[in-house]
Amino acid sequence: MSSILKKYNSAREKEENVIGRRIAEARKLKGVSCPELSRVLMEQGSKISSQVINKWENAYAVPTGYQLIALCHALDIEDGLSFFTKGYKPDLNAEGMKKVQEYRDVLVASGMFPFEERKMGRIIQMPVSPIRASAGTGNYIDEADFEMIDVNEDDVPLGADFGIYVGGDSMESIYHDGQLVWVQKCSEILPGQVGIFLYDGDSYIKMYSERIPDNPEEYTSSDGVMHMQPVLVSFNKNYPDRIIRPGADFRVFGRVL
Repeated sequence: MSSILKKYNSAREKEENVIGRRIAEARKLKGVSCPELSRVLMEQGSKISSQVINKWENAYAVPTGYQLIALCHALDIEDGLSFFTKGYKPDLNAEGMKKVQEYRDVLVASGMFPFEERKMGRIIQMPVSPIRASAGTGNYIDEADFEMIDVNEDDVPLGADFGIYVGGDSMESIYHDGQLVWVQKCSEILPGQVGIFLYDGDSYIKMYSERIPDNPEEYTSSDGVMHMQPVLVSFNKNYPDRIIRPGADFRVFGRVL
């Protein structure tokens, strides 16, 4: 469903009357006329005449969100709003869907798999940085500026010390601009892990990596041990890797959980 919505173009789909054509398709597949569908909708509390349904199907009007949900119930549309998009492609034909419904009915009747509503965890306070960790050019963060916010305990990973918002798109498609991530404080991180880093006064959210230094002497300790050169990697390949130069003010602020 997500891949369909990412490609969604509302103006084009409205021009092509995709919603109207989908309604007509589902109604005919169900084997009901516009007046019959109107009666079903009215039984559900939606006062929709057969004339209105006809207008939907012929691009003279567009249903509201609540009316689309009512249509899903009336016409047994299992895929929800994604059904009303041009990119919708069902995984099964009508016969396959019928078998799925029959199996679902058997499972429901067995009583072995009852739906249980998620119980909300208790509300706790967690420190969150008002400054975003950049997924692009970098911003400075200071623990002294952290603000306490109320969050559901179930939404905070075990071991998290603070939260911070992502800024920019260089960590797409895993981390998105404006997303709140939770971080465990640490001073070291392993290659392949995502962390919050301070580099020359700016903060970044990146994946940590290492490489053999261009100049090994600059990374060789007094006892003759050569250390690897840190590299900050973006998931979005439109952004180049950020190679940490020797002697730079660089440290690990924490690991993203």
